[in-house]
Amino acid sequence: MLAYDPIAVARRQWEEHGWDAAAPAMTLMTSVVRVQQIFVNRIEQELRPIGLSLARFEVLMMLVFSRTGELPLGKLGSRLQVQPGAITNAIDRCEADGMVVRLPHPTDGRTTLARITRKGRAKALKAVEVLNERVYEALDVPADKIEDLVDLLRTVRCQAGDFPE
Repeated sequence: MLAYDPIAVARRQWEEHGWDAAAPAMTLMTSVVRVQQIFVNRIEQELRPIGLSLARFEVLMMLVFSRTGELPLGKLGSRLQVQPGAITNAIDRCEADGMVVRLPHPTDGRTTLARITRKGRAKALKAVEVLNERVYEALDVPADKIEDLVDLLRTVRCQAGDFPE
């Protein structure tokens, strides 16, 4: 732990160099990136004993949430907003651990489906239980502040073209 806030120091440096107009957004973006690192590390710490990474957990949850327990790999990548290689890697690992099976699409020979197995569903639901209790519900931030931040970040995501507003 540092004895000072390095992002506040960076902001001060930005302002001292005459970049005052950019300093607030630089501070915001740097803070968001750092918080993302903190959140991912915390989530990964809880998932590791269950035998999951964040990427594999996200894939399993997409399959849990699907109507049939299966999705095309391309759709998984699109919904998770990751490159095809990342999905392939996560599916490879899940398949090797018996949590997912690959199947040919019944009507499109170019498409491969990923289907969650009983083992995968059980691991995903155990992970949700752990994350809800130890990470999400343990976040010591008032609910109204969380909602304000979610709304702000949604605006930024819409402006970046993630989805229509």
